[in-house]
Amino acid sequence: MNAVWLRYLPEFLRAKLTDRHNLQALIANSGWLLADRIIRMLVGFFVTAWIARYLAPKLFGQLNYAIAFVALFNAIATLGLDGIVVRELVRHPEKKDEILGSAFVLKLIGGAGAFIVAFATIWLARPMDMETRWLVGIIAAGMLFQAFDVADLWFESQVQARCTVMVRSVAFLVLTVVKVWLLLNGANVVAFAWAATAEVILGALGLYVVFQSMGNAWGKVRPVRLRMTSLLKDSWPQIFSGMAIMLYMRIDQVMLAEMIGEREVGLYSAALRLSEVWYFIPAIIVSSVIPSITEYRARSMELYYQRLQQLYILLTRVAYTVAIPMTFLASPIISLVYGESYSPAGIILAVHIWSAVFVFFSVATIPWTLNEGAMNITMYQTIFGAALNILLNLYLIPLYGGLGCAIATTLSYGLCAWVVNCCFKKTREIFQMQTRSLVAAFGL
Repeated sequence: MNAVWLRYLPEFLRAKLTDRHNLQALIANSGWLLADRIIRMLVGFFVTAWIARYLAPKLFGQLNYAIAFVALFNAIATLGLDGIVVRELVRHPEKKDEILGSAFVLKLIGGAGAFIVAFATIWLARPMDMETRWLVGIIAAGMLFQAFDVADLWFESQVQARCTVMVRSVAFLVLTVVKVWLLLNGANVVAFAWAATAEVILGALGLYVVFQSMGNAWGKVRPVRLRMTSLLKDSWPQIFSGMAIMLYMRIDQVMLAEMIGEREVGLYSAALRLSEVWYFIPAIIVSSVIPSITEYRARSMELYYQRLQQLYILLTRVAYTVAIPMTFLASPIISLVYGESYSPAGIILAVHIWSAVFVFFSVATIPWTLNEGAMNITMYQTIFGAALNILLNLYLIPLYGGLGCAIATTLSYGLCAWVVNCCFKKTREIFQMQTRSLVAAFGL
């Protein structure tokens, strides 16, 4: 049966989509995810800007330092399981309860371990800074509830993003109202950390309720030792890759705070928010096409690589569409959104926005990585990228502050997500597809 929304499309589009039920499901799934992200982007954009103005660069930098610090340990909480679990659910739907139960227990253990390690590390690193300790501890507590994300993985494997979107949108909107209340009542920076953690908790409880209401039962979900071992065997490279990814995505803010100060982190974070707000686009597209690309591989390798090439070209075009105008409009946008006190962040944004091209490359490679079992290569690439980013930051931060972070990030992303692919025989074709997409995105 065709989707109801087809009747509202122009005739030429309706003709192309009629009776193509898999494609209709993918479009609907992407539509729900896109709607969620647009809501978050629009509402979150204004609220974050308001919080940044309210806290001023120094306190805004302190809050973002805590968020970045906790993010360094997030790979321990997720254990690199998300893509692996979706793949297994697509391949073995009859083993749903076993897969979800095993993943839930692993994520629960990982979340508890990540919380302990993060809190112990900040306790040792900042012995005299009680407020920062509180910020890190509160935000890290959210990792304890990430185990409930396995319900989201089930919906993703069924291409049913609507369920997850509704839950997380409600949690987001409720806590947005809370943040506005905090702003109007003169709350301190710790209160905003509590609000961030409360959103995670509310989302987790919502996923639990919706999963139950869809005819599933947590009581049937059960961990199996052999399945847990199998999942970890596949995911361990993703754990190290995830740690490396968080290092070269967030270590710059931590290093900037330690080497220059938290005010500089506030300026850099303001630019970062406007640069990274676009990263939801490849995540939505790729999460929706992973099941279909997995099916294409089983049918035809030629078609499989054609679809991957098309994915690279599409995401590169989107990245160009964002990066080119933002380069010229960065300074006025920063001043308009955050106020004149953040105006030095304009040049940071103009440079950092080009890292989007390579972030989109990395996300587009995920279906290939999962299907070819190339997680170990991804691990090596991201470890190299993290190490390079740290070295570049050590050299550039003392010279240029936040701008040095932006330069280091863009260079390390480009080398890690693109250039390094030519060094491995298995990824050389990926390098060629990425290189072609840089030109083909312009229609050449």
